[in-house]
Amino acid sequence: MSWPGRRPHPRFATQALLVQVAVLVLILGVGFTLVAILLRAELMRQYEERALGVARSVAADDVIVRDVAAHERTPEVQRRAEAVRRRTGVLFVVVADDHGIRYSHPDPDRIGQRVSTEPEALSGAEVVTFERGTLGLSARGKVPLLTPDGKVAGQVSVGIAADQVSRRVTGLLRGAAGFAGIAVVLGVAASVLLARRLKHQTLGLEPADLADLLREREAVLHGIDEGVLAVDPAGRVTIWNDAAARLIGCLPAPGTPIDDAGLPPGLRTLLIERRAVRGVLVATEDRMLVVTAGPVRRGDHDLGHVVTLRDRTDLDEMARELDVVRALSDALRAQAHEYTNRLHTLSGLLSLGHRGEAEAYLRELADDPLATEYSDGGRVRDPYVRGLLAAKTAVASEQGVDLRLSADSFLPGQLRFPLDVVTIVGNLIDNAVAAARAGARRPAWVELSLVAEADILHLVVVDSGDGVPAAAVDRLFDQDFTTSADDARPHGVGLALARRLTRRRGGDLTLTRAAGADCGAVFVARLPGSIEPSPATREAHLSAAVPGGAS
Repeated sequence: MSWPGRRPHPRFATQALLVQVAVLVLILGVGFTLVAILLRAELMRQYEERALGVARSVAADDVIVRDVAAHERTPEVQRRAEAVRRRTGVLFVVVADDHGIRYSHPDPDRIGQRVSTEPEALSGAEVVTFERGTLGLSARGKVPLLTPDGKVAGQVSVGIAADQVSRRVTGLLRGAAGFAGIAVVLGVAASVLLARRLKHQTLGLEPADLADLLREREAVLHGIDEGVLAVDPAGRVTIWNDAAARLIGCLPAPGTPIDDAGLPPGLRTLLIERRAVRGVLVATEDRMLVVTAGPVRRGDHDLGHVVTLRDRTDLDEMARELDVVRALSDALRAQAHEYTNRLHTLSGLLSLGHRGEAEAYLRELADDPLATEYSDGGRVRDPYVRGLLAAKTAVASEQGVDLRLSADSFLPGQLRFPLDVVTIVGNLIDNAVAAARAGARRPAWVELSLVAEADILHLVVVDSGDGVPAAAVDRLFDQDFTTSADDARPHGVGLALARRLTRRRGGDLTLTRAAGADCGAVFVARLPGSIEPSPATREAHLSAAVPGGAS
C-alpha cells in the first residue's frame, strides 16, 4: 500500500543492487586515490635517485673536479656538463664551486651567477630534494665535488623536470583507471546477476514480507496440535514442528535426508513417492496417525512436499472400548437367547412327560463345550475375552465358519490390558474367519489357542483357508496392504494394528506358517505382562481338571 503523493520505496533487490554498486565505486575510488598518491611518491623517489646517480657520474669527472678546484671557469666544464644533460635527458646539470657560483648551466647567461637554491652538498653530504629553481619545479640530486685529498671544491646539481614525473604518473594512472573501469563494469554486472538470483530465491518477496511470513509460520507451526512436516524438492527435511516430533517420536535436524530422518515406513514411502493423499492412516510404534500430504508450488517453482499429521490414537482407543462393550452386549444377548431356547425345550419335554428325553438333553448340554467354555467355570476366566469369543462365535457361525478353542487353551486370570488384547484377538479372528470363509476347505473352521504362562499370554490362531500367498508374506503386516479382494470394507489395518499393539507391550506377532496341507495360515502372538494370575483360580481349575485333586 502506498500513500498518495508519496513515492514508493525501491524493491529490495533494487536497493541491494544500488548499495553494492555504491560500495564498489567507493572502494575503487578510495583505492584508486591511494594508488595515485603512492605511485606519485614512488616515482618522485625514483626520479630523485636518478638525478642523484647522474650527479655522481658528473662529480666523478676529474677534469671538472680539477677546473672547479682551481676556480678556472673554462668552457670544458660547460661542454662536459651539457653533454651529460643531453645524453641523460635531465632538465639541467649545474656545476658550482664552493661559493655556489655556477660553472655550467643550460642557459649560458646564468654561468657565473650564484645558484638559485641552497647548495646543501657543500657540507660534504649528498642531498636529494624536490625544489623549484630558475627552470621550474624539479627533482634534484646534489653531490659534492671532492678533490683527491678529500676537500670539498664545489657541488654538482642535477634536476629532472616535475612535468616528466607528472606525465609518467598520468600514463600509469590511465592504465589503472582503465582497469578500475573494467572492474566497475564487471562488479555492476555481478551485482545485477546477484540481485536477480536473490529475487528468484525469495520468490519476489520483500524483507518485510519475509519477516511477516516467518512470524506467521512460527505462530502457526507451534500454535497448532497437528504435526507439520515439509521436505524440499531434493528430499531433505526443512520444517518439523513440535507436534510432529511428539507424534512420530523423533526430531531430525533441518537438511536431514528422508531416509535418515527415522520416519515410519508408510510416511517415508509417501514422501519419497511425492504422493498427494488425504486422510491416509499411518501406524507408528504407539500411535495411529491420519496423514494428509500434497505438493507445494508457487507459480512454476516446485517448493517441495508438505505433510500434516493428526493423532487418531485416542479415537481408536474409544472405538476399541466401544467394540468391547458391543461384544459383551452381543454375547449377553446371544447367551440370553440361547438359554431361553434351552429352557423352552426343557419345559416342553417335561410338560409332555418326556422325562428321559429331558435328562438326555441336559446331559448333552453338560457335555457341550460351548455351554460351559465361556462361563465362569470354563477355561477362559477373563470376562472381556469370554464376551468377545461368545460374540465372535455367533458371528462366525452366521458366516458358516466354526470358531473353536483348542484343547490346550487355559486363561485362569484376568487381563491387565483388556482393550489391547481384545483388539489383537478380535482382528486375528476376523482375518481368520474371512480367510476360512473364502477358502476351499469345507467345513470351514478357525481354531484359537489361549495359553497363560505366568503373566505371559500366548495366542495362536489357525484357519482352514488357502493360506497366505508367497508374494504377500513379506508385506503382510504393512500398512494398507491386503490380500482380500473384498472392496466393501477397509483392509490393510487389522494386522498392522495388531502387530503394533503387541510390540508396544514388549511382545510380537508373527506369521509362523503361510499355508499347510491340513490348514491355512498360522499366526502366533506373545504378550508379556498381560495376565494377572489368580492362585486360587488356578488351584480350583486344577482340582476340577485332575481326578482326585485337592478339594
